[in-house]
Amino acid sequence: MTVTAPLKLHADLDLRACVDAFALPWTPSPAAGVERRLIERDGAEAARATSLVRYAPDSRFPSHTHPRGEEILVLEGTFGDEFGDYPPGTYLRNPPGSSHAPRTDEGCTIFVKLRHMHPLESERVVVDTAERPWCASAVRGLEIMPLGGFHGERAALVRLASGTRVPLRRHAGGCELLVLGGALRDDDGTYPAGTWLRLPRGSRQSVSSDKGCTVFVKAGHLR
Repeated sequence: MTVTAPLKLHADLDLRACVDAFALPWTPSPAAGVERRLIERDGAEAARATSLVRYAPDSRFPSHTHPRGEEILVLEGTFGDEFGDYPPGTYLRNPPGSSHAPRTDEGCTIFVKLRHMHPLESERVVVDTAERPWCASAVRGLEIMPLGGFHGERAALVRLASGTRVPLRRHAGGCELLVLGGALRDDDGTYPAGTWLRLPRGSRQSVSSDKGCTVFVKAGHLR
């Protein structure tokens, strides 16, 4: 299914949004064997978008350009393009104006963000999170793995040990979370694996985890 008409799905960046992304239906993309779960979208087929994308074994997507960049976190399987192969846990930043032809041999599922990057960003980033060390923080039980960032925006993996409580903080430039494992909690609810949560500019949040969790965090990009 090609999105031919503009679609607005959680498109207002000034509003809080919470989605059980793992429960969304899979919808076909323009490429055979490639399906999407649409989490956030503003536009037609060329759109600012946040999605889960699933590639069947031996599937391909035609070469295309990303006018406002692309971020990818490989969740399952091995994703690839003409520049290499990326196992589970790989984080990629393809800067504005870059192009590639995605492919997979064994099949894969990836988390993808399109057109959220600063137009002046120019560096391609590839991080194998299985090989990068975790960094301790000032909060006991909280570890951080920086992944990349530009012009006040930053992306990271965050890991909370069982019983960790993180004090209240303000997200001046907004924040976006994808719970990858375990469950995260704040004053508004509990978020199991697969939950995507967007907090608009100026939001305040204190988080905790009873049994531990791992979260992908993108912050500062909603300015």
